[in-house]
Amino acid sequence: MSSFNEMIQNITPEIYQSLKLAVEIGKWSDGGKLTAEQRELSLQAMIAWEIQNLPEDQRTGYMGPQECSSKSISVPNILFKSDAIH
Repeated sequence: MSSFNEMIQNITPEIYQSLKLAVEIGKWSDGGKLTAEQRELSLQAMIAWEIQNLPEDQRTGYMGPQECSSKSISVPNILFKSDAIH
């Protein structure tokens, strides 16, 4: 492989699943432990593959539409009460 992009183009869904499992459990399918560098590169490859092959809501790290939980709580405005201004 001459480049990272070419490598990503050659990843099959099966290879992607294997990389994903290896990153998740920290071991290759043969039981060998991933080094920190292998884990980092595998995760980068996974993310790059996902960008090209998966919808956004199925990608690693996707966090869907979020709304602040405090937004649903009504907070009284005590600074500018109409009867407080004379």
